[in-house]
Amino acid sequence: MARTVVITGAASGIGKATAERMRARGDRVIGVDLRDADIVADLATPDGRSEMVRGVQAVAPEGIDAIVAAAGVAAIDDPALTIAVNFFGAVATLDGLRPLLRNSLRPRAVAVLSTAALMDADATLVEACLSGDESAALDRARAAHGNAYMASKRALSLWLRAAATKPEWAGAGISLNGVAPGTVVTPMTAPLLATDEGRAILAQATPIVVQNYAHPEEIAEVLSFLANVESGYILGQTVFVDGGTDALWRPTTF
Repeated sequence: MARTVVITGAASGIGKATAERMRARGDRVIGVDLRDADIVADLATPDGRSEMVRGVQAVAPEGIDAIVAAAGVAAIDDPALTIAVNFFGAVATLDGLRPLLRNSLRPRAVAVLSTAALMDADATLVEACLSGDESAALDRARAAHGNAYMASKRALSLWLRAAATKPEWAGAGISLNGVAPGTVVTPMTAPLLATDEGRAILAQATPIVVQNYAHPEEIAEVLSFLANVESGYILGQTVFVDGGTDALWRPTTF
């Protein structure tokens, strides 16, 4: 049976690959992005997030079956933007669209996380995100010397883990999970993969034991599974799709 799925970040990278895969299986996909999407919205801003929710409500008044929060950036020169999109944009997507899942017989939600969540991150910035104080979090991101990308993904991973078991999620029959890719060949990583220095940085930051880095379609396969899986017993999980990075870093932790 065809399902209605909202995918943010649907114009490129992992989001685009997931949209293409799910359309190919017969699902109705509502893509959200800054351009080339069914709903054009800027998830870096509160107004843009509200526009996104209103847009989905308008095109799917009957409700939706799944959410894939795939929008993300790694803006090295703009750490506040990274926090705004990766954490606050993702949370606003999941929380804002959650009520539209209520009529689905098999409601599912998935967020794109990252192995970056396993790296050292600014604890103060992470806590500011989890407190929901966006202004404080953005100020901290601008002032801190740490990597905002790591903090954004750490905060989102922790938020998801806590939210998944709450009454409004699991209690309402909604399975909320995450997929944590390692390095993936996307427009975001292309500049690093294009140079010897960049490849050396990635090899140190996300070591792998397979032959090559993943392409978006490989991550899309897992996202599509979690957005469609019949069993609601998979709950609050982070599935690492990383070529072995997590196992190398944490061989005795699971």
